[in-house]
Amino acid sequence: MKNRFKMVSFVLLVLSVCAAAGFVQQHSDEAPAVVSAAGKTPLERFGQLKVSGSHLVNEKGKAVQLRGISTHGLSWYPQYVNKKAFETLRDQWGIHAVRLAMYTAEYNGYCTGSAQNRKNLEALIDQAVGFCDDLGLYAVIDWHILSDSDPNTYKKQSKAFFKKMAQKYAGYNNIIYEICNEPNGSTTWPQIRSYADTVVRTIRRYDKKAVIIVGTPAWSQDAAAAAADPVKGSNIMYAFHFYAATHTEEYRKKLQEAVDAGLAVFVSEFGISEASGNGRIDKAQAEQWMKLLERNKISCIAWNLSNKDEACAMIDSSCTKTYGWKKSDLSESGRWIYDYMRSAAH
Repeated sequence: MKNRFKMVSFVLLVLSVCAAAGFVQQHSDEAPAVVSAAGKTPLERFGQLKVSGSHLVNEKGKAVQLRGISTHGLSWYPQYVNKKAFETLRDQWGIHAVRLAMYTAEYNGYCTGSAQNRKNLEALIDQAVGFCDDLGLYAVIDWHILSDSDPNTYKKQSKAFFKKMAQKYAGYNNIIYEICNEPNGSTTWPQIRSYADTVVRTIRRYDKKAVIIVGTPAWSQDAAAAAADPVKGSNIMYAFHFYAATHTEEYRKKLQEAVDAGLAVFVSEFGISEASGNGRIDKAQAEQWMKLLERNKISCIAWNLSNKDEACAMIDSSCTKTYGWKKSDLSESGRWIYDYMRSAAH
């Protein structure tokens, strides 16, 4: 038995040496975990984030570029809010942040569903924040307006919600508040700014330091309007969203102009499909977008973690796993995002 044990140990040693030297090829579906600098979590590496000029910076004042994944609507795909899912995204994909997309006006939205539904959504957010805190990930609490167009529609509810969130999480170093996902339709920047002034003041009564992301007109694509008349206060950023198959060079110019004007921009949602979230995928345009973001150190969060049967969903519609996905479990969009996140992780 001793000799057999020695032989097995010797074989394992040889295999490990060969693997390290590249002689044993690992199956593409079994990629090794992404190892961050010194094995630290994102929160350990960057600490409390803040805004300096047009940049998001770490606790030492050095510019950082967060990369993350957004959930789909929390009411519709709550199964992906689990610790193992977030751990998979951190260790296998190399992400820094999870965005918690809470729709306000759609089916079972926070402002249109029942009182019990609101309690369920708040409990789910609390679970998600706890998982992020345990794993050293940043949590973006997203007030996901869409069909409600103008954030002032549910301004009273927003104030009450963010008061509750800020009171609860003021002592955390990993919270980011996104107070109006995509103002749209005829909603103007003065309307958004009026809303933001009120909600930012509400948050700051309890949480003096967390980064706050403010949406911009035209589905968060008109950042220039915000650059001309920004919200007063510190640690405030502005959303810019794009979908690579629809938004191309013209929109990249818009983003660059806003950054050049000194605006602190956070791409809190992007996809590589058409703007509908479906249709064709454009990887060439996606690569151009990533080059722009990396050149300007602009943080970005990809849409979305679900198995919905649409192009922008990252999990293949046939896959029912809620964590531990292999690359073959992902959609075409998901595989591209996975490869990008892993290659960018450092």
